[in-house]
Parts: sequence; C-alpha cells; structure tokens
Amino acid sequence: MQTAIGVIGGSGVYEIDGLADAQWISVESPFGAPSDDLLIGHLNGVKMVFLPRHGRGHVHTPSTVPYRANIDALKRCGVTDVVSLSACGSFREEMAPGDFVIVDQFIDRTFARDKSFFGSGCVAHVSVAHPTCPRLGEACIKAAASQDVRVHRGGTYLVMEGPQFSSLAESRLYREQWGCDVIGMTNMPEAKLAREAELCYASVAMVTDYDCWHPEHGEVDVAKVIATLVGNAENAKGLIAGLPALLGDNHTDCPHGCDKALEFAVMTQPDARDPAMLAKLNAVAGRVLG
Repeated sequence: MQTAIGVIGGSGVYEIDGLADAQWISVESPFGAPSDDLLIGHLNGVKMVFLPRHGRGHVHTPSTVPYRANIDALKRCGVTDVVSLSACGSFREEMAPGDFVIVDQFIDRTFARDKSFFGSGCVAHVSVAHPTCPRLGEACIKAAASQDVRVHRGGTYLVMEGPQFSSLAESRLYREQWGCDVIGMTNMPEAKLAREAELCYASVAMVTDYDCWHPEHGEVDVAKVIATLVGNAENAKGLIAGLPALLGDNHTDCPHGCDKALEFAVMTQPDARDPAMLAKLNAVAGRVLG
C-alpha cells in the first residue's frame, strides 16, 4: 500500500503550499458533505490529501463540523495516516502560546455530535484506550524539529463542546483536578472516528493562549489568539512539509494496530446486519465487513 497523508487543517490552516499536481476535488460521502472540497496532490513524491476542518473561510463551528463525512472522505481518497492540526488553549505554564503539543490522550466533553459510524443494524465497539498513533506522533515531533517552535511530547487534550470558551471555574477544574494539559473543541469525535476507520491518527495541538486560569493573562483575548494563529500556521506548514521524508511512500502495517482496530469490534452477526448500513460503511469498514 502506498502512503497517503491526510492533513486536517484547523483554525488558521486552510491550505497546504507546495503540492505538485494539486487540485481541489469534491468527494461524496454517505454521511453527508465534508467540510469542503479536498486538496489532493503530492509532496516530495508522497500523496497528500488536505481538508480544512472548518471549510475555507471558516464557515463551520466546532459543533457543526461534519466529522463523519470528513473521515469517510479521507478514507475514500486512500489516506493511510491522518495528521490533525488544531488551535488550543494551555493549562500548563511550560506549554506557552506558540508551542506545539503532540497529544496522546483525550477527555471528551462534547455532547452534540455524531460520534460513531456504526449504529442500529451494525454495532461495533473499538478501543480508544490509546487514541493516537505513537509512530505517527513521533514523526510529527521529528518534523517539527526543523521549525522554530517548541514541541512537547504527550499531553491530555480536554475537548469541550464550545463555541464559547471556558468559564474560570471550568478552567480551574480541568487544570487542577482533572490534570489536563490543553483544551480545544475539535479533536473529538474526530479521533474516535479515525480509529473506527482504521486510520493512524496524530494530533498536533497548537497553543494560542492560556485559557483563563492564568492569573497574569485573564480571559482569552481573541485578537491575541489570531496573532498567534498566524505564526502557528506557518510552523504547521513546515511540519507537514517534513512528513513525507519521514513516513516514506511505502505504507507498512502499523506496529500499534491502528489499521486493525475493527478486527474484533463488530458485534452484530452477519445475518442480522442491515444492508443499508453496510453500504454506508463500505469505505471505513470494508476490510472487515467484506
């Protein structure tokens, strides 16, 4: 199998520069329309598929992003590895605005989103004990080394529903009692869906602010956030540019089993599966459903 890197661009990242033979294409999904067309091309000989999570022009809120359609569309384009870029707030003094955190854990506090491809007619339960791919995360760390950015290996990302930022009480709870490191609004259910689709997934959380817990920073200042976003976006593009050389064009089996996540996950017996549901799942779960 050939490597195909899928990049989901968060706030401030709406395109990828330097792709050869690049073209925006429309991809149909049985789960609805993706956030936007997908930009497909090659970077240093490796296929790359870019999707702006909020759409060009930033038209989708965190709650209205069509997460299922996005992951399904990436899978249909042959993507093997998904790198998620997202803006976030920090709960740690050492994780300062402008820093990148390669997230390895999540706490999902969202409540208004479809969180699974499966459902009545075909039930499945995948493990998300380790929701990101260590191999892909390590590649992101190495790719970031050439950029003028400080990178933190590992961190817990609190995913809130939004679109409002945290109250001070919430910020203190997540930081002091729950031990979270960063906070954002978009990596769930994205990471869960990537696992269901048997895709390697890495989260690059780009710090823009200190949320509101920090006594010297106060509430989130949107103007300052946007200014930091600009610098983060340039560093993110540099990180992405370094991935083809690290991942190579030949995709081998994931040593952590991300590409076999559905191996024992489907619970519904073959003769009880809904044909209409199976048709919707032909891309994300075709390997195990046949």
